[in-house]
Parts: sequence; C-alpha cells; structure tokens
Amino acid sequence: MKASDKAYAALRQDIVSWALPPGTVLGEVEQAERLGVSRTPLREALSRLAADGLAVAQRGRGVVVSDVSLDHVDDLFSLRRALEVEAARSAARTGDPEEFEDLARDFDAAAEALDAPAERDAYYALAGRLDAAIEHAAANAYLTQALHGLRVHLARLRRLSHDAPDRLRESAREHAQIARAIATGDPGLAAAATMLHLHHSLDHIRSHALPKEATA
Repeated sequence: MKASDKAYAALRQDIVSWALPPGTVLGEVEQAERLGVSRTPLREALSRLAADGLAVAQRGRGVVVSDVSLDHVDDLFSLRRALEVEAARSAARTGDPEEFEDLARDFDAAAEALDAPAERDAYYALAGRLDAAIEHAAANAYLTQALHGLRVHLARLRRLSHDAPDRLRESAREHAQIARAIATGDPGLAAAATMLHLHHSLDHIRSHALPKEATA
C-alpha cells in the first residue's frame, strides 16, 4: 500500500470513528509522525480527506476535521432515500434470493443480541454485509460510488445520537424486512421496506441527538 493510501485510510477511519472529533487540527508534523509517513504523502492524504468533505482548511489553523451536526441531517437523508431506495429496487430485480434470505435470518438473530458494545459492532458489520450485497446485486458502479461517499458522513452523523439497544433491535428487524423483500424479487416491496427503515432512522436521530456541546 502506498504511504499516502495508508495515511488516508488511517485518518479516514479515525475521523469516522470520532477518534479525531470535529475541529481537531490535523497538523502535518504530528500526523506524519503518528502514522509513520513523510509529510508529502500526508499532504496527499489530507487533500483526499478535504475532497471527501471530512477535512477543511481554516485560516490560521491549517487543516481541521470538518464539522458534523444535525444541520446536515435532512440533506443527507434526502440523498440517502434517493440512492438506497433505487439500490433496493435494482437488487430485488437481480439479487440472489438465497443470499438475502440468509442475511434476513442473520438480522433476526442479531435483533436478539444487541446489548453489549461488541454485539453492536457485529450488528454494524452485518449491516455492512447487507449494503455490500445490495450494491453487488444492483450492479451500478456509479450508484455504488455515490453510496460509499454518503455512508462515510452517515457513520459520523450516527455518533450524534445514542446507540440505544431498543432502536438497534428495531433497526435489525427493519433490515431483515429489507433483505426478505429483496429475496422475494418485488422491487416495490423492497423500496417500501427501505423507506420505512430510513423514516425510523431519521426520527431516531432527530429525537435522540446529543447536545451540541457533547460533540465539540
């Protein structure tokens, strides 16, 4: 892996996980030493993060981790609805029913085991498997690229709300419904299940958002 790719991947993960929270100054010397790369590939990584919207240049401070707040939620979910509903429709037309039935069963099991942090991590990994299966079935490279860019920001936004076990269980059941709808081969049903999940997700973020000072 190129040094710039290594630095980009590490910084991107730290930003998405909030190990580097919004407003953190990404000093070239400090970050280059921390990541074990020289300043040239570090600058390339910072440029890529800025292109992703994860970092911004601020006068007098240098490059900092970009802000994320509830002010962005409606715009993000408008785009999410357009992309994920279309992806689910396409996946229902061409997806492997057995694969999606298996995923539905995994979500059923996950819904019963979502109290410990480690179990939540496993749930998010399972959600990532469903995303990947839908993208593969949809077979639209442009749609996949747009979804990947969007999900980075959605992962950061999720940290503004509590990871309540009750909501995660509901979300697991909703994902099971999406997977089963795709398995039936019914695009309309897959779209409706996806819309329902997104509606509940948006309501949860709005009603359980952490205070702004907690994100600083």
